[in-house]
Amino acid sequence: MSNKPYAVVTVVIPTYNEAENLPKMLDALMTLGLAELKVLVVDDNSPDGTGQIAEQLGQEKYNGRVEVMHRAGKLGLGTAYIQGFRQALRQGASFVVHMDADFSHSPAVIRRFLELIQEADVVVGSRYTRGGSVDPRWNWFRKLLSRGASVYTRLVLGLKVQDTTAGFKMFRAEALKDLPLEQLNCNGYCFHFAIAYLSQQKALRIVETPIYFQDRRLGKSKMSVQIMFEAAWRVWEVKLKYRLPQGKASAN
Repeated sequence: MSNKPYAVVTVVIPTYNEAENLPKMLDALMTLGLAELKVLVVDDNSPDGTGQIAEQLGQEKYNGRVEVMHRAGKLGLGTAYIQGFRQALRQGASFVVHMDADFSHSPAVIRRFLELIQEADVVVGSRYTRGGSVDPRWNWFRKLLSRGASVYTRLVLGLKVQDTTAGFKMFRAEALKDLPLEQLNCNGYCFHFAIAYLSQQKALRIVETPIYFQDRRLGKSKMSVQIMFEAAWRVWEVKLKYRLPQGKASAN
């Protein structure tokens, strides 16, 4: 495992009204035993004070290992990730993780990511590769919609990853710098499959590892059926808009 002093791992977490979850998430991340782990919280001016809580904890409890980007309002998941990625790269991260604040993604998996990234450029925490699973509380419709969306996206975009809308990934810094993030102008599920599409076109080495996706226990979910159906037509937009020229796609 790459746990050397120079291997800085920055975890980017977008937040909106996660005051109940974030303190527990920060505790879980900081107790992983990774001395060079940092957290970048990208907060969209949460009315419940999430950003202020993160700021206070970073200063008083975590000795500056938690940084907060305070944004003016709800500017979208995709822009939150891109701003977070750029900030992490500017500050010298070796590896960049993106994940949710609500414990649907287990922080403990980051240690497995670090093992796998040694032979890869991107590691995907996958619900749908062999060994992956979702919360048993999901009803049949939600399971069908989620799995169906992943299959549909794979077919339209020709993606090899099983979990095309995975929100839990680790990128090698050099690989993330090589992605044309300035092209991305989409949020929610669209951001996840768009960056998967660009990663495959850039011939990055992508590895999936199974995860258990747990439904949030605290706070309110931002996901809706409307968002998922919107993503269905945006798959075609991604295919047309983000296709790289053949030379650039095969440069790696």
